[in-house]
Amino acid sequence: MAEGARKVNWFAIWVSVAVVVVLVLVAVFVVSLNNTGSTPAPSETPEASNIEADTGAIIVGDGEDRLDTFIDFMCPVCNQFEQVYGEEIQGLVDDGAITHGIHPISILDRYSQGTEYSTRAANAMYCVAVADADAAVPFMNALFANQPAEGSTGLTDAELLEIAEIAGVTGIDSCVNDGYYAGYVAEMTENTPVQPGAGGVGTPTIAVNGEAIANRDLPQAGQLATLFE
Repeated sequence: MAEGARKVNWFAIWVSVAVVVVLVLVAVFVVSLNNTGSTPAPSETPEASNIEADTGAIIVGDGEDRLDTFIDFMCPVCNQFEQVYGEEIQGLVDDGAITHGIHPISILDRYSQGTEYSTRAANAMYCVAVADADAAVPFMNALFANQPAEGSTGLTDAELLEIAEIAGVTGIDSCVNDGYYAGYVAEMTENTPVQPGAGGVGTPTIAVNGEAIANRDLPQAGQLATLFE
């Protein structure tokens, strides 16, 4: 080495290279996280002959006319609607007059202290409907019979499974506990029609042969068939 030449500080160079490599890796990791966060998790779609995957309707009956009900299991007015019209709707289904499309949606999650009860109950409804089409309506009725108050934590997943078992369905523990259709519930909720004159989505929302009607236009109990005249 010539006199006066500087010694190369390889240690400093390698440290500098290592720092650059670490910074690059951190940048790649951050970008990866951002990309992951911007891509929603895939949503499982319930697959069964009694479920319309594109509308979210759980189909009951096969009558020529169609009645669709959009319900939230935390909604007390939905419960009232069921008490007033539930037997009448089922009678029209049994007579072959109508097809009933039940849409479990979730617009009241904010009223269950962070447990997202509306979503969990709607998810459970799909779990039951996929497992046993005949159990869907009994399960729905039982959920309303055991409806928690708005502002409560709602029923637990274990309680939802107990009600499903009473309705005749078992073996859906993972479907309920893991919120298998929760993403699908959210998607279908966004597609809920708005009643005429309303400022946004509300429940219950009723549609007759594809047309949403205002709740104020519902007939008195016993006269539901007049909607299809």
